[in-house]
Amino acid sequence: MTAEHQRLAENAAKTVPLEEWGPYLSERQWGVVREDYSPDGNAWHYFPFDHAAYRAYLWGEDGLAGISNLSQDLCFSIALWNGKDPILKERLFGLRNGEGNHGEDVKELYYYLDNIPTHYYMEYLYKYPQQEFPYEKLREENRKRSRLEPEYEILDTGIFSDNQYFDISVTYAKQGSKDIFIKIDVSNRYHQAANIVVLPTLWFYNRWAGAQLSNEPVIRLVDHTAVKAEHEQQEDYYFYFQEPDDALFTDNITNTLKVSGIPNETIFVKDAFHDAIVQGHNREALREKRSGTKFSPVYALNVAGGATETIYCRLSSAPQENAFPDHFENIFSIRKQEADEFYQFLLPDGITEDMARIRRQALAGLLWSKQYYHYNVEHWLANGDGITPVSQNRKTGRNHDWQHLKNQDIISMPDKWEYPWYAAWDLAFQCIAMAEADPTFAKHQLLLIMREWYMKPDGQLPSYEWNFSDVNPPVHARAAMMAYNIEKKQTGAGDIVFLKKIFQKLIINFTWWINRKDINGNNIFEGGFLGLDNIGVFNRNFHFPGEAQLEQADGTSWMGTYALDMMEMAIEIALHDPSFEDMATKFFEHFILIAESLNQHNLWSEEDKFFYDVLCIAGHEPMPLRIQSIVGLTPLFAATVINKEVFEKLPDFSKRVTWFENYRKKHNKFWPNEEGRNGDTLLSLLPRDRLIFLLQRLLNEEEFLSPGGIRALSKRHESHPYSVTVDGITHSIRYDPGDSTSDIFGGNSNWRGPVWIPINYLIIQSVRAYGKFYEDSLLVEYPSGSGHKINLSQVADELARRVIGLFQQNESGDRRLFGEYNWFYQQPGNDRLVLFYEYFHGDSGKGLGASHQTGWTALAAELISQYERPKEKQP
Repeated sequence: MTAEHQRLAENAAKTVPLEEWGPYLSERQWGVVREDYSPDGNAWHYFPFDHAAYRAYLWGEDGLAGISNLSQDLCFSIALWNGKDPILKERLFGLRNGEGNHGEDVKELYYYLDNIPTHYYMEYLYKYPQQEFPYEKLREENRKRSRLEPEYEILDTGIFSDNQYFDISVTYAKQGSKDIFIKIDVSNRYHQAANIVVLPTLWFYNRWAGAQLSNEPVIRLVDHTAVKAEHEQQEDYYFYFQEPDDALFTDNITNTLKVSGIPNETIFVKDAFHDAIVQGHNREALREKRSGTKFSPVYALNVAGGATETIYCRLSSAPQENAFPDHFENIFSIRKQEADEFYQFLLPDGITEDMARIRRQALAGLLWSKQYYHYNVEHWLANGDGITPVSQNRKTGRNHDWQHLKNQDIISMPDKWEYPWYAAWDLAFQCIAMAEADPTFAKHQLLLIMREWYMKPDGQLPSYEWNFSDVNPPVHARAAMMAYNIEKKQTGAGDIVFLKKIFQKLIINFTWWINRKDINGNNIFEGGFLGLDNIGVFNRNFHFPGEAQLEQADGTSWMGTYALDMMEMAIEIALHDPSFEDMATKFFEHFILIAESLNQHNLWSEEDKFFYDVLCIAGHEPMPLRIQSIVGLTPLFAATVINKEVFEKLPDFSKRVTWFENYRKKHNKFWPNEEGRNGDTLLSLLPRDRLIFLLQRLLNEEEFLSPGGIRALSKRHESHPYSVTVDGITHSIRYDPGDSTSDIFGGNSNWRGPVWIPINYLIIQSVRAYGKFYEDSLLVEYPSGSGHKINLSQVADELARRVIGLFQQNESGDRRLFGEYNWFYQQPGNDRLVLFYEYFHGDSGKGLGASHQTGWTALAAELISQYERPKEKQP
């Protein structure tokens, strides 16, 4: 075992398998639903970026390259000033939803370079311009642009064109769980010397304003290089720092004068450091203050061109006689070596150095994206924020029917700036990737969202804070089985107790789906947008007037997949505990019934050889919505092979399957199962002929197959847009490979053509399952029409290579995901940087949407772990 594995083994014994300190600080707390107390529910306008500097948060904190303890009582991050900006750089800047031509978007350059599950070693890189940061230019240019134009990014401003910027590298190395060394490297990338002010900042999350504490916490000056942080709900901490140029205290409280025009009772408010450093106001008073709830030593550096200056700090729960003893810097190289050993243990054979780096940065980003999340809906609805009084609209508005939800946990986030809140199906995919690095935490997260302070009493899982009642695809059973199998492969032993615990909760959720989303009781399911935002020709959450119903091919397929996953889970448990055998039978039979409905209802078009959503309006013939999108490909996801040994070990299950098969065949009922030559059985939603039809479209480069993976919408709709008229309103859709040109769900993501990694991951895994069963008995053209035939296992490998290729460097040093910005990422020091975007252009592969979605895009790491080096062709 590596040193990191030993620490993980110790954490696994805890009730909550987490370190006391980690990267739990959000990168954006402003503009979130939790901080919104407006009567109209416009969170972006109620708490904008400009307020974040001087307005105290109620539900969490944010910062730059920061950390916090588990309860986020005490936080640390850095603040910077280049001598030209109007404000300190305390947090990442980005546009709110209404400011961007494609919704909200962070406009900064930052990178999660390294991290390990216990956070004993972490690296973060931020690129800070030496000229004035272009806040207003970014706002103005994006406002000018239409949805048909690309976003105006910070690399378009020219601020980085001549390397006139600093690389700010923040590295954390733990001496112990509650003893953290911090290194801040300030590197001048320009050829001339430049000034910068650095403020390593320690502060308390303001809980006292809401009467959550008996006593206000305090940070007290110990001497000229140390302070002590005291809080009634945690042990004391000592913050040590090297000799500074200055040391300032203030309090983490709202500047009421700036927020609402009410005079402040004190000058020691949240943004006092801004006024003192940038404008020179009250600096002497902040210097003379000896205690507060926010503290910073101040370092005014002049960094020579091409040089690096380093600042060291230390945060410890124990007092230190000598905080920086001789050779203390060695802790960073020791922890870096341990991180290297940990990742070396996880590397598959045969991958390149570049692929290893991509995989490591993907997992590092996933680990950096752990965040403290606090939201008590009942309290939020019943109280104001001290600025806006309680509104009756809020009491009956957003999330009012989720008052049981009381979250206060460390949760894996999709993206700590763009999406600093959990999303149900994102979390499931994140846990698959997380299981590679930390299977215990992955299992913990999957169980967490099933707990009673998350799951509704009726069994519905919370979608995301903008609307907990939205419905996401039910992928948690699949994620649980994948996390289980990844750990079993690593350790040789599967966690059956975990499977039993989550199986019981998933039954409740499965029942909710059956009772709520199968309106006619015919195993045809709805679900609304199902996480796919603008995939439909209209908003699939919309309820048409009168007797109209949208029967969804993907809703039905997701439920077929859910039933199959539950059957697999029950079989695995039953091999250890026979009392679960009949549950395997129950979900097997339910799967067959859903497969029958999917294939024999109106969802399959015999003319087009494709599955479609169907709009059913009373008095009219069912109307297939003939859009060739991943909605029609979701039946591929449900495929598994049952080994003959399972039937031998589970006689009751085997007996019931045989009876059910004989009965259905005798009565000419649908039977999708296929038996292989070696006695194995394929369970799939698709009969073989329909599988082949779908694969022909899937692997057609003029339809779904792009250079970077499978598109969300067929390229065919570029020349063949689809329109439908409902209630006199015409709705249209066409292939849209880049940013969204529609405003459905805020317009910040697009499912009408780009490549999405989680969907590609599911397709690849399913095709691999088909390949395992059919072997060389089923060959298909790859690409379609090429005349080149391969088996489905080879197809899965080829699809994985296309996805991985989005991130890899080509012969000229370009990475497809960086598009026109490769000039920047070919520069020395930048050539090893990788970003994990939310989705990718359907033609070019350029990264789009959230730039740090190492949530589900970290599945690229899992694809690399399955990678097999192509065998050399024989002469």
